[in-house]
Amino acid sequence: MRQYYSIKDRHPGTVLLFRMGDFYETFGEDAEQVHAVLGITLTKRSSGAASEVSLAGFPHHALETYLPKLVRSGFRVAICEQLESPTKGKKIVDRDVVEIVTPGVTLRDQLLDPREARYLVALHQITVGRGNKRRIRFGVSFADASTGEFKLTEVDAADLENLLRGIGPAEILCTRPIRVDLEAMGYPRQVTSILEDWVFGEEYARSTLTDHFDVHSLKGFGVDEGSAGVTAAGALMHYLQETQKGSIPHVRRIEVYDESEYMSLDVQTLRNLELLASSSGEEGGLVTIIDETRTPMGARMLRSWLVRPLRDLDRIVKRQTIVDGFHSSRETRDVLRSELAEVGDLERISARICTGRATPRDLGGLKRACEVLPKVVDALEGADKKEVKALAERLIPVTELVALITETLVDEPGTSLKDGGVIRAGYSAELDELRALSSGGKQWLEQLKETESAKTGIPSLKIGFNRVFGYYLEVTNVHKDKVPEHFIRKQTLVNAERYITPELKEYEDKILGAEERISQLEGDLFHELRDNVAGFTEDVFSNAKEIARLDVLSSLAEVAVRNRFVRPLMHSGTDLEIEDGRHPVVEQSLPPGEPFIPNSTKLNTETEQILIVTGPNMAGKSVVLRQVGLVVLLAQIGSFVPAKRARVGLVDRIFTRVGASDNLSAGESTFLVEMNETANILNNASPQSLILLDEVGRGTSTFDGLSIAWALVEYLHGNSDVAARTLFATHYHELNELENRLERVRNYRILVQEHNGRVVFLRKMVKGGADHSYGIEVARMAGLPASLLDRSRQILNQLEQQELEVGTKKTQTPQPDLVKDSGPQMSLFELAADPNLQEVGEIIAALDPDVMTPMEALLLLSRLHHKISDE
Repeated sequence: MRQYYSIKDRHPGTVLLFRMGDFYETFGEDAEQVHAVLGITLTKRSSGAASEVSLAGFPHHALETYLPKLVRSGFRVAICEQLESPTKGKKIVDRDVVEIVTPGVTLRDQLLDPREARYLVALHQITVGRGNKRRIRFGVSFADASTGEFKLTEVDAADLENLLRGIGPAEILCTRPIRVDLEAMGYPRQVTSILEDWVFGEEYARSTLTDHFDVHSLKGFGVDEGSAGVTAAGALMHYLQETQKGSIPHVRRIEVYDESEYMSLDVQTLRNLELLASSSGEEGGLVTIIDETRTPMGARMLRSWLVRPLRDLDRIVKRQTIVDGFHSSRETRDVLRSELAEVGDLERISARICTGRATPRDLGGLKRACEVLPKVVDALEGADKKEVKALAERLIPVTELVALITETLVDEPGTSLKDGGVIRAGYSAELDELRALSSGGKQWLEQLKETESAKTGIPSLKIGFNRVFGYYLEVTNVHKDKVPEHFIRKQTLVNAERYITPELKEYEDKILGAEERISQLEGDLFHELRDNVAGFTEDVFSNAKEIARLDVLSSLAEVAVRNRFVRPLMHSGTDLEIEDGRHPVVEQSLPPGEPFIPNSTKLNTETEQILIVTGPNMAGKSVVLRQVGLVVLLAQIGSFVPAKRARVGLVDRIFTRVGASDNLSAGESTFLVEMNETANILNNASPQSLILLDEVGRGTSTFDGLSIAWALVEYLHGNSDVAARTLFATHYHELNELENRLERVRNYRILVQEHNGRVVFLRKMVKGGADHSYGIEVARMAGLPASLLDRSRQILNQLEQQELEVGTKKTQTPQPDLVKDSGPQMSLFELAADPNLQEVGEIIAALDPDVMTPMEALLLLSRLHHKISDE
């Protein structure tokens, strides 16, 4: 066990899979954890000095089954292999860890989702400024070890969570104090890996990067060497080298991630717009509607575009022009997409080739992908638009690579090199000769059996093989008296005896030697091929990026054709005009034959900055808000949009405040979360932003909520620094008054029709405010008891009548007893009959509601409410 403990001590914090013959074994605490996760048998074995140690293991061929389960459970797994074959006279075989697999670092297909990136993130915290200008910033680096992508940036602490949500890390590297902040963001401990402080040393980080890239300075990559991002990137590179044992040559460059190039989407917006998943956390969302990609690289790039829409008008228009080219040419689009379906995952195959982990099947897949490239070029050159034709020039010919693999490898190589038969016949004369000897051996053995049977007169003579003494001749006891002298007896059985001959033994050495030599030679030839192919991977990676881009753009064109999307007109102003816009996800989820009701929206910062949208629950207010956000987002990734016509002024950020939720673990109520999110919007929005607010203020009392909502609209309208285009959906019909008071506010409502005592939601947004919420009708649709609904209508009628009487200055009369169980307790609706409220009644009687604004009336009512409560 000394060898095991020595290796284990060098790899703390990992589950060590220790190769012993045909099994991977785990010991001690590792064994107990593996037993719990995998459900395999846990046993005990002697560890010397009368002590015992827990033991759990599984066959080596089951690694691909069990390894993903361990990693998904949050374990870092160190794979320790035998580095040599067992030999006589040597008690301990050399072993060492060849790879550490973690949640964020792996090149194994079984652990990777082909359509999603697997990001490892490193964080380094610094403090900048002095006094009241002092603030915390984070250096952030992220990489996908399976593709070689490697980036760095630096952000303020307030922006860290938004950046992380956009990246979607599988694992985060940090020092211990930062882990607390990450847990508060909702990242469990299984996602974070703690590194020692020295790994985040500025000089160590810089030298780690310059040594890896073999450069004197990082300035050639456009990187500021003194930034916190470089420190984070150096720590990340250290971790990659540690887990991959230094084998990461496919990480060839580092890029600066510039947030200013992209529309900012905060945590709430990513969740509320349901870009990558539905609000329930399950698969779904926008990506399921617009992902018609044909390659894994394209699918990953599309997801990256979705969470990082562009802000550069020229880049957006260039994407749209190419999408338009594919959209208008069905033949080009169909041929291209058909060819792309044959490409496979060029990025990840190339990464495995560079790191020496590629299988024969990987190289076969690479060849097939490269053979498709000329057909892709032909499809592009046959396009009508020059912008599409020009894309053909971006693909690098790799005919030499295809020829190299073709002449070396068989057409359909297997996954495992050990299975043999991967090198093409005719490539190696020595290999061909050995194969002939091996395959000819069977014929020779059959001929030897026939010859000896004829010579000896033994008709039942057999030839067999076992590992103890190789090939043998077997004679039954009936004929053993016919055995000649040159037969040498090796084994006696119950009914037979086994023999060898000098001639048989000599040929056995040739056959077995040939098979061993074939295995060794095929391995050498394959590794030589893999090393030669690695020299082409720079071109292959470049082609992979271009193929992914072609895939995404042609996919967006296909989606536009299928779903009747149109090309939006993009401009740098603030006008946002959507004619007959549709929610792309909701539209596809409707039952067959049920049409989606489109709605038009017009926003700008000059005349129609804020649209107040009123209407009952379930009428479709939230859908309208979300569809506007999705139209803008799709436009800025370069896509066509679900509308009859669209004109989109560039948006720098989309903010959403939709739905009710709490954060009880942090001691935050629903209303506090609502206010925190609203404050975030007000503190970060600009006139170029788009704000989508749904029911702000409903988490508190009616008067408080209405007051906040009213003041919020005034703030957005009156503050030039935050005068963003805004859609404000609300139940507070009183806000309709703001259209008369604020010049850039417009009222809209969702149409509702009453028919035979029932409410029909028409889903259509029109000008003008609503004056009913239809809450009782929604309750009926939810299945509340009829008696409860009848009682609700009775109370509602009484309250509306009381409101009417106050509004017409009628003399107040005691309210009817609306509580069925009369008793000593005053009815909730009997306030007017309380003699203690005479003063309040006098105040109300003295009012002139015709000259009061709604806001003044509400504030007065709030004060009277507090006065009643105090008495």
